[in-house]
Amino acid sequence: MTEPDPSVRVEELRREIEHHNERYYDRDDPEISDAQYDALLRELIALETDHPDLLTPDSPTQKVGGAPSAQFSAVTHIVPMMSLDNAFSLDDLLAWGKRMERYIAGDVDYACELKIDGVAISLLYEKGRYVRAATRGNGVVGEDVTANIATVKSVPHRLKGRNVPDVLEVRGEVFMPLAEFGELNRRQEEAEARLFANPRNAGAGSLRQKDPSITASRNLAMFCYQVGACEGGPGFKSHAESLAFLSEVGLPVNPASKVLSGLDKVHAYCEGWLKRRHDLEYEMDGVVVKVDELAQRGELGSTSKAPRWAIAYKFPPEEQQTLLRDIMVSIGRTGQATPFAQLDPVFVGGSTVGLATLHNEDQVRLKDVRPGDTVIVRKAGDVIPEVLGPVVALRPKKSKPWSFPKDCPACGSPLVRTEGESATYCNNEIDCPAQLVARIEHFASRGAMDIEGFGERTVRLFIQLELLSDIAGIYYLDYDRIREIEGFGEISVRNLQASIEASKSRPLSNLLAGLGIRHLGAAGSVVLARAFGHMDRILAASEDELALVEGVGPTIAKSIRDFFDRPGVTDLLERLRAASVNFQGPAASTLPQNMVGMSIVVTGTLESMSREDAEESIKARGGKSPGSVSKKTTAVVAGASPGAAKVTKAEELKIPIWTEAQLLAALEVSADSPGDE
Repeated sequence: MTEPDPSVRVEELRREIEHHNERYYDRDDPEISDAQYDALLRELIALETDHPDLLTPDSPTQKVGGAPSAQFSAVTHIVPMMSLDNAFSLDDLLAWGKRMERYIAGDVDYACELKIDGVAISLLYEKGRYVRAATRGNGVVGEDVTANIATVKSVPHRLKGRNVPDVLEVRGEVFMPLAEFGELNRRQEEAEARLFANPRNAGAGSLRQKDPSITASRNLAMFCYQVGACEGGPGFKSHAESLAFLSEVGLPVNPASKVLSGLDKVHAYCEGWLKRRHDLEYEMDGVVVKVDELAQRGELGSTSKAPRWAIAYKFPPEEQQTLLRDIMVSIGRTGQATPFAQLDPVFVGGSTVGLATLHNEDQVRLKDVRPGDTVIVRKAGDVIPEVLGPVVALRPKKSKPWSFPKDCPACGSPLVRTEGESATYCNNEIDCPAQLVARIEHFASRGAMDIEGFGERTVRLFIQLELLSDIAGIYYLDYDRIREIEGFGEISVRNLQASIEASKSRPLSNLLAGLGIRHLGAAGSVVLARAFGHMDRILAASEDELALVEGVGPTIAKSIRDFFDRPGVTDLLERLRAASVNFQGPAASTLPQNMVGMSIVVTGTLESMSREDAEESIKARGGKSPGSVSKKTTAVVAGASPGAAKVTKAEELKIPIWTEAQLLAALEVSADSPGDE
């Protein structure tokens, strides 16, 4: 066989990459994932490296971004906005370091910054006044988005301080915080409009609006990461100094930025943030590593596309594309019918994914995903894989919208959707086999009674062998019969028996969560157990008495009362009682209830206690400690490296930001102790 002609493949790759550049930069509607794009670019770089005669100035490897859109006025950057080379491993990072040794000698310090997944923007200030903003465009000429960026609350219209330059061009990343992304899709859902696939696309689309009021409604944010031009201002010896200056004059700088010596420490920083990437309130897909000393940067210089003194350490992708083969429906413990996608297996988020949730009928309709579509799949850490949306440009021509089935796939009973609810249910609670398996599996799960070795396979087997017919039956299993089952040796039976015995002493809140009461989650189970202290008092409570519990409310109260009034539930509970399952709740808190009516959000790392302990201490004194900031928030406690979006929102809403000492004072004395900062 003859070797393939590399020049042919190079031309194929260039055409394909240019096509995807147009989809990504000009239309904000990519057809492939970032990981797939990176793979194409790496292949082209490798071919051009092996065959230097094929390298041309117009190759995508030599250009930055995409052409500016004719929709906006053109802006020429004072200093070109360059792209970055990528590293995907420690070996890539060390190879970059080796290449730098050709140009500079001696020790190197590295400035490390989180790589925000947003839109690169250049801001221009003249004598401290905001005058212009532009997209990166092709690196030399971008699009004028001055009016739109003016609506971003974290971008100041005037710089502060006395040492303001005559001209300051600064680079940054505009992004959509995750909370705002969720709110935007909620509004889209209410308007029955198509949902946005991810925060990056939503942010880019929000920024490139002809009407700035639309951009303003999307609550974008920004972090600045680089000085472009600085005339008539201070001089800097290092990148860290320049970032400190940007922060001093009022520009937003990411607090996670850090200067480190040695690439081993840089790699540890990258790996640390890879593990904590989901602790943030915005999307990030890697770490940008830069030589900190500006004189050394001058020695290194740049290529036509990227500086030699910086590299982007890219994290493994959490989004990939694959084929959606079919849409099926599963029946859960409460009878809820949930559509899910059967996919061509794809490696994403650290594991191979073949199934992904589609949530409910409305979500399928709004996302408009169909069998045969190429879809974007996301798996963030341990989160259940989700189909974000279709790549419409790749949809088969004869594709038809998917319709929700009318009957339960497990028992054939009609599926019913209650007016005002998004969920569809199979109401055959007695005979539906899918509900029985799901109820028992849920009861034994970690968030409930935490019975190890009692997963779906074991539950199905025990039901099939008539060893089990409901959740109470777990405590009356015939272990002699189980010992006769292939695969259940003496040790595994003993371990199962010990785990079931240990579950009897779990807190009342775990039992309530395990019962699978519709609308009652883990948090509601905790407040219910604390409020009543014993299962018998919950059983005796009226719907109105249940609704009075803070955190329960009328909808959950009705669901609780309906559950306990069902035929057979009393007998089920008596069998659990006879098996010595704990019905006793926690003793009422003896701590002063000085935080009743207060809502305290904790962010960052505290010195005296963990964030979880701080939240629990607030709740034990009658307060609330939600995970997000709203108009109802009393104060935000900011520890080390706080969530930037939470602090920014607190400042926008003029909500007091407490130190850890102020929180401790509030916990120990009274709600009036801490003052505003």
